[in-house]
Amino acid sequence: MENLKTKNLTIHGISMPKLGLGTFRMQGDACRTAVESALSLGYRHIDTAEMYANEEPIGAAIAGAGVPRGELHVTTKVWHENLAPDAIRRAFDASLNKLRLDHVDLYLVHWPSRNANWPGVFETLMKLKEEGRTRAIGVANFNTALLKLAVEEIRAPIACNQVEYHVMLDQSKVIDYLAAKSIPLVAYCPLAQGRVASDPVLGEIGRKHNATAAQVALNWLLGQKGVAAIPKASRRESQQANLDALKIALDDDDRRKIATLRKDGRCVNPGFAPAWD
Repeated sequence: MENLKTKNLTIHGISMPKLGLGTFRMQGDACRTAVESALSLGYRHIDTAEMYANEEPIGAAIAGAGVPRGELHVTTKVWHENLAPDAIRRAFDASLNKLRLDHVDLYLVHWPSRNANWPGVFETLMKLKEEGRTRAIGVANFNTALLKLAVEEIRAPIACNQVEYHVMLDQSKVIDYLAAKSIPLVAYCPLAQGRVASDPVLGEIGRKHNATAAQVALNWLLGQKGVAAIPKASRRESQQANLDALKIALDDDDRRKIATLRKDGRCVNPGFAPAWD
């Protein structure tokens, strides 16, 4: 298991904190307040997307926080309906403007599109990288077939694949592929949209470590080599609890118990999703 004192993943010139703040469904002033809180607690990895419609409040929070830009990792994403080269550039310009930044650290394809011209998509993303407007590029919700296309055929410098991953969902095929290519996995919905909190097995392990079931689930993820996680947490108490999850030391017996949990609990599966592995 990875030493949790090593709290950053480094690839293609970026250093991404293993624990970040997810912001899906955060809006307006509440979003700005949540990001301000997270930054004040020490979070340095903020994840957003054009589809979340919250880049403006996040930009305001970053501008007001006074954190040196070089210490901050900001990810945003282009929606699957905007994957034509011109549309990518328009979406990127709009995101950068709303975030009040001169560059982002990571720009992702949010979801694959069945009719995307992938060489054209990645050529456009790589140009944005060459221009210094994003420090790295990557993908989200790619299955292994799409990853092979991007990494092996197009040879795009993919810095991560962001997918749903938690103790209740098997992602071994994607993980094995990414690990073989030394590409990080960024886990969204790392707490299974709250379902881990009531799991009796995780609760039992938590009591042993004076921790919550959610902290156990998050620690299990972050203890894996090459895995980062971006739990959504709008309340300061939840943000701190997620930071404190890094302090737990799970043992082999704990991990054996976690391995017995059902692994078919996918939370996010829209109609435009690819065929999952």
